[in-house]
Amino acid sequence: MHEKSIAELAAALKEGEVSSVELTAHYLRRIETLDDALNAYVTVTGEQAMEAARAADEARAQGHAGPLTGVPIAHKDIFCTEGTRTSCGSKMLDNFIAPYDATVVARFKAAGCPILGKTNMDEFAMGSSNETSYYGPVKNPWDTERVPGGSSGGSAAVVAGRLAPGATGTDTGGSIRQPAALNGVTGIKPTYGRVSRWGMIAFASSLDQGGPMARTAEDCALMLNVMAGFDHRDSTSIQRPDEDFTRHMNTPVKGLRIGLPKQFFGEGMDAGVARVVDEAIAHYKGLGAEFVEVDLPHSDLSVAAYYVVAPAECSSNLARFDGVRYGYRCEDPKDLLDLYMRSRGEGFGPEVKRRIMVGTYALSAGYFDAYYLKAQKIRRLIAEDFASAFKEVDVILGPTAPSTAFRLGEKTNDPVTMYLSDIYTIAVNLAGLPALSLPAGFSDGLPVGLQLIGNYFDEARLLGVAHQYQVGTEWCGMAPGGFV
Repeated sequence: MHEKSIAELAAALKEGEVSSVELTAHYLRRIETLDDALNAYVTVTGEQAMEAARAADEARAQGHAGPLTGVPIAHKDIFCTEGTRTSCGSKMLDNFIAPYDATVVARFKAAGCPILGKTNMDEFAMGSSNETSYYGPVKNPWDTERVPGGSSGGSAAVVAGRLAPGATGTDTGGSIRQPAALNGVTGIKPTYGRVSRWGMIAFASSLDQGGPMARTAEDCALMLNVMAGFDHRDSTSIQRPDEDFTRHMNTPVKGLRIGLPKQFFGEGMDAGVARVVDEAIAHYKGLGAEFVEVDLPHSDLSVAAYYVVAPAECSSNLARFDGVRYGYRCEDPKDLLDLYMRSRGEGFGPEVKRRIMVGTYALSAGYFDAYYLKAQKIRRLIAEDFASAFKEVDVILGPTAPSTAFRLGEKTNDPVTMYLSDIYTIAVNLAGLPALSLPAGFSDGLPVGLQLIGNYFDEARLLGVAHQYQVGTEWCGMAPGGFV
């Protein structure tokens, strides 16, 4: 059963070939047996999952089942889940039991999806390797001596390792797409505002966006059908009519104009990654797509702009963790200042502290105009570059990451090199556009991801373009040895 996609599992449940109880129990056994090798789950919610599975089977028996009723999933441990620890990968929230469900969690519960557990992640979603977690690094199922990417590395690893058919993630600068690429799965970052952020613990509020991770584009579309929608509790949620994200699954790509940004195909990309991307381009040409070179002249500034905007917003958002209201509190504080300093000093890890310091500096008097305001101006230029490109093309294509998964510990002492892991993904977040990563091949036995970027609210077409590639290739069906 674990070799089936979400679409196939949904069909099997509908036809009565398997029950949700049987399916959920199967995945829980796999988690118990295999997750020690990956460290991909922070919390496994077995009892709650089985209870939800029984309810799903009962709903189906009564004729009240929806498209995904009974299909179990996992949630990144950044989404508040009522009655369950929601740690955000941090010592600061190790003892936090969420008193309510995030909108994303509530939507999946309403859809009848049992929750297998909460997945490991970089602390407060800050990282590109899943090595900053308080609970230890997640291992890549394709090579457990390598990183799974981050910050949604746990979610990517459970899908790749067949420990969940699908999982939620969040993407602030590439944190769905980069781990999807490194683990050989599919993941989409929707248009900013498409998925509610209510109950999703904030890192950088103007950049964060939740999205699905699964084996295939079709699976991601089915999950996005559940996740997306207006939420009055999120002031950045966009009010649009509900839509079916699977509607372009069978739309041919013949005549589709695909843009190739010249900035994405220069120095810095591994030769193996370049080869796989070239092969994917050739495949799309064979399907009748047309390719056009496009210019994104300010994309080279995206990493610099991001690492001003994101830390500035993180500095503000994480100010709430002070040892007073909830979360970690130091022992025997001498006074209020000691409480603040020690609770935050002991509760946050090195990478979170680094970004808080950078962000506080960028927002301080005398530096706001020089750094934060300048970064926001660059952000606008990047968005305008994409707007110009989409006047000429329908979709933009390029690599998701400049390399395959690197070894654990290889970049932990070099933050700048680590930050460059997201060089192809960050511009999308700054512009608020939708983008996805899909598996496109292998280099030296490790997965390579292909990135597709769309115009605002064009997720359905993006997913359809990805699906047309996947029905003609084998990559999305491949599983790492030892997790088959």
